[in-house]
Amino acid sequence: MGTASVTRPPVQPGEPAPEFSLPSAQQERMISLADYRGRAVLLALYRGLYCPLCRRHVTQLDDARLKLHEAGIETLGIFAAKAERARLYFRFRPLRVAVAADPELSTHRAYGLPNLPLTPEVLQIVGAKAAELAREQGIDAPPEQALEAANRAVEGYELETADFEDLRRHQTQFVGQFLIDRDGIVRWANIEGGTRGVAGLISYPTIEELVAAARAL
Repeated sequence: MGTASVTRPPVQPGEPAPEFSLPSAQQERMISLADYRGRAVLLALYRGLYCPLCRRHVTQLDDARLKLHEAGIETLGIFAAKAERARLYFRFRPLRVAVAADPELSTHRAYGLPNLPLTPEVLQIVGAKAAELAREQGIDAPPEQALEAANRAVEGYELETADFEDLRRHQTQFVGQFLIDRDGIVRWANIEGGTRGVAGLISYPTIEELVAAARAL
């Protein structure tokens, strides 16, 4: 299985935010960065729906929407999932924040988020994080079943064939968050893993950190 190539390093503060236009994961419409021109926006890029921690984080982001709005920040999430599948998911688990669908990871590449092979080391890290999440919900599972258990722990999500296909196709996709000002310039960025690389996988900024960055804009 090949890897998705990264054609540029991660977007840094002070750089223009790459433009995009993607189908909404909630409605029959398109969402573009241009829609937010004249308003500051927090852009959060996630893996596919197979990632339970991504789904939990976007829910936490939804809960913090009013705090971010009070700081003058709109919120937009992007999931690496097909629009039809994402719309089905969010129909039963509605959010107030806008979410777009990008199954081909075009936005992830444009913003320079790393993509690496799905190695045994990565699987071990992911399995350990998944098992930890499952235990938080009172579910014990062996390492080879940890991902399925963690997904069930977050809203009872059952992995399907399409999820495993996305996981194999996406390989080890890193995520990131970008605070973009009203002129379309990135003012704050957080790349998963930071300087730790693979060892820092499955790490997300806390809502408090995001709100603090928004208020400092």
